[in-house]
Amino acid sequence: MYNKSPPLQINPSLITPEQAVTIFASLISNVGSREALGFFYWAISLPKFRYFMRLYIIPTSSLLESSNPERAHEVLRCMVRSFAEIGKLKDAVNIVIDMHNQGLPPSVHTLNYILKVVVDLDLVKLAEYVFEEMSKRGVSPNSCTFNTMIAAHCRAGSGALEVERWLNAMFMKGCFLDNVECTLVVDHFCKMGVVGKVFGLFETMAENGFPPNVINYTALVNGLSKRGSIKQAFEVLEEMVRKGWKPNVYTHTALIDGLCKKGWTEKAFRLFLKLVRSDTYKPNVHTYTSMISAYCKEHKLNRAEMLLMRMKEQGIVPNTNTYTTLIDGHCKTGNLVRAHELMDQMVKKGCAPNICTYNAIVDGLCKRGRVQDAYRLLQLGFGQGLSADRFTYTILISEYCRRNDTKQAIVLFTKMLKAGCQPDMHTYTTLISAFCKQKKMRDSEKLFEDSVQLGLLPTKQTYTSMICGYCRVGNSDAALKVFENMTKHGCVADSLTYGALISGLCKESMLVKARELYNSMINQGCSPCEVTRLTVAYEYCKKDDSASAMTVLDSLEKKHWIRTVNTLVRKLSSEGKVDLAALFFHKLLDKDPSPDHVTFAAFTTACYDNHKFSIASDLSERISGKIT
Repeated sequence: MYNKSPPLQINPSLITPEQAVTIFASLISNVGSREALGFFYWAISLPKFRYFMRLYIIPTSSLLESSNPERAHEVLRCMVRSFAEIGKLKDAVNIVIDMHNQGLPPSVHTLNYILKVVVDLDLVKLAEYVFEEMSKRGVSPNSCTFNTMIAAHCRAGSGALEVERWLNAMFMKGCFLDNVECTLVVDHFCKMGVVGKVFGLFETMAENGFPPNVINYTALVNGLSKRGSIKQAFEVLEEMVRKGWKPNVYTHTALIDGLCKKGWTEKAFRLFLKLVRSDTYKPNVHTYTSMISAYCKEHKLNRAEMLLMRMKEQGIVPNTNTYTTLIDGHCKTGNLVRAHELMDQMVKKGCAPNICTYNAIVDGLCKRGRVQDAYRLLQLGFGQGLSADRFTYTILISEYCRRNDTKQAIVLFTKMLKAGCQPDMHTYTTLISAFCKQKKMRDSEKLFEDSVQLGLLPTKQTYTSMICGYCRVGNSDAALKVFENMTKHGCVADSLTYGALISGLCKESMLVKARELYNSMINQGCSPCEVTRLTVAYEYCKKDDSASAMTVLDSLEKKHWIRTVNTLVRKLSSEGKVDLAALFFHKLLDKDPSPDHVTFAAFTTACYDNHKFSIASDLSERISGKIT
């Protein structure tokens, strides 16, 4: 260690950065490297000198000349750290490479140090450049080097093949993957849906003398559970046991959490009880929180509360996530009193509520129209040093949109952007839907374009909102274009999307296209709702094409057919289309001899109002008193 005070009585305000370089050169020539480095460390502790490049270059060159490469590398590492602070990391990296060109001996320690700084800033491309350039200059990477590069690619979301390439290079060098990076790789491969590569990795690790351990297997169980592959996760558990590894509480917690997220709460609880009865491992706070979360989602708050009480009895301290999960559960069932009680309780226990805790109650208050109370609660949170996050803004924006107050919603949205809080697609969709309902399609289009430019992917709800909006303003052509883009981008339309578009086309008398979409909807396995069925059939009736209307209805299941035809008969009757109504009523009686009394009443009233007494008489005779 070197003293960070200057060897001489120097007033830093009286010397320039260039003079500081001269002082270092003089000290190393006349006094020695120890005193010179003491001055160097003192100088770079001051912002005035810290970012002066020559204060690093000259000491490095001087130390190299005095055959002190280790200290030269020390100076360069300081330079890398300093210039990373001001966004000039690439310049510092180039100086290091240039020093190697001038004879600086290779140092894997310096390589690893630079890579760590680069990777911490998420500069994966620069990390690859450093690795390549240093390797060319004789620096031999070690396990730490490869682990850093692999972690960088996993965190950056690089493709599985790229991560695999680095893994292969590492094993070729005889290096090994440590537990932290192995967990990252396993999780990355599971997220990307290439679980087979994890098994391949485990085989390679075993072949290289580093067989996977309980931590690695648990990472795989966790990755599979997160993506919902529960059966495969249990198969890994069995293999793990066969290999002689005993699952720990983290392994079981991963499985319990996976089962809960699948909605298989009772299966999760049976595994939970097994853990409770175990002599080796007991449930931890994460295990309890997973179970509490599952019961909250099922609105079984009594069981969730019972688990909270049980964990306290076992001496397990609930954390912020535990309390927040339970508070959210009570808010969703409308029990805001208990939610506030739990928040007070967690504060008394020294467990500080986070913004997620506040969001849960704010959401509950907004859903009950208590926006002012929500704002007052948020002010308390802000007073505790918390800041609104994306979910906070989206909750409030959603409430204003629900009230059709798009002006205030946009004020909040603008505030959100200014605060540096990036909206997600849900936020944009909420606003788009609100503007579409108000027939403000230009505003909706602008929001849609902005979201796409930010790299967000429109959801089924986003596209459906746009289609509904265009249909409301009578622009079915634009709605069709949105539908085509939706299909092109792999977003599968549902019955609501089809229904909105078909309704819009029918309103504009584009019956051929509406029928085409109706058939496509059926072929895609989407079941049309009653409104859609009725809309298409009624449009044919308006054109006196009862045969086509009947063809549309004939594809339906009997119960849907009966319900739709009943509605159609009532609608035709209300508009005085008695002959058509009679035709469908007779078809209805063919399938259901006991007609609905409301339909019969509507039909007979229409007959009398339109002086069609004989039609009413014929139908009455056929029914023969079988009205339900």
